[in-house]
Amino acid sequence: MRGGRLLLAASVAAAILVTVATTAVLLWVEPKLSKAEAIKTGGLAGGAVVALYALWLNDRRRRTEEARHELESDKVADERFARAVEMLGNDADQVRVGAMHALAGLARSTPRYKQTVLDVLCAYLRRPFTHPAFARRPDDPDQAFHPREQVAPVAGGPAGSAAEVPAGERGPTPEEDRERTVRLTAQRLITDLLPWGRDTDPTLYHLDLTGASVEYLRLEGRRIGRLTARRTRFHGITTFREARFGKPALFSGATFHGRVDVRDARFPGGMSLQDAAFGREVDLRGAEVGLFLHLPPTPPERIGTPAVTPGTRVKADPTGWVLTGGEHATFEHHVEQDGGGGADGTAGDDR
Repeated sequence: MRGGRLLLAASVAAAILVTVATTAVLLWVEPKLSKAEAIKTGGLAGGAVVALYALWLNDRRRRTEEARHELESDKVADERFARAVEMLGNDADQVRVGAMHALAGLARSTPRYKQTVLDVLCAYLRRPFTHPAFARRPDDPDQAFHPREQVAPVAGGPAGSAAEVPAGERGPTPEEDRERTVRLTAQRLITDLLPWGRDTDPTLYHLDLTGASVEYLRLEGRRIGRLTARRTRFHGITTFREARFGKPALFSGATFHGRVDVRDARFPGGMSLQDAAFGREVDLRGAEVGLFLHLPPTPPERIGTPAVTPGTRVKADPTGWVLTGGEHATFEHHVEQDGGGGADGTAGDDR
């Protein structure tokens, strides 16, 4: 307040000074000019100073108001995020689905939240989960049960109870089916939030699905930063077609129960398949890997061969693999001899 009064006093003093100086100069330069005209012109010059101060003050107020609105918007966004995350723990599946859509909407309206929302959705998928369909037909869970198949009752328990029946020998409970639907929603929202096509977002968003169980994961055409999928269980068809991974894609110890589509995918940040297991064929036509490639010792049934860019470090014995451009790669058969290399062959690139 005191500073504002000082600026106002200084502006008034400057206006008076400019008015007097302008009038004096005009009378000295133009002796024939009447005093009234000279004073009028000087007054206009002094008024311009006051007008400039008023414009500056108005701009300052506008910026202050914008900053206040931005702070209020941030506060509202933070409250929305907190409420949505809290609702993810609700017992009702429809509430959890609504919370996920609320988080996705927040990520779209407030870009600074996008990575955080992706982290939350990935964390939800990392929660322990199994479904009888995974045990019966892990390669295609949708064909695991006949629609009329019922839950096997437990001896001595309530009708329809499946608590004592092994997952692979019974039908799904309503709770398991509902949770499965929620998880599929989380997967779809993750896919929708990642940039693709003409989306100009240059940010590389990271996904951490370590130890998760996912079904029909579809990331085709998406631009991704780092994908961490160590010990992840992929059920159904997994699609990475035309996806681009700017950072390492780590599938160490992962299990692919169904088919894997990696056609025309790009892994310039490197890829690790250390100890990965494949239950069905892998389509590698047009796939390209750079920086490093760690192959599993037993090649899966596959269509096509991956290409490696010049300078790519290929870890583990590539026996049984045919790598397009392999003459440009450096083959490292013993991981322990790679100074400082990670256990999954990232050689320090998995940061």
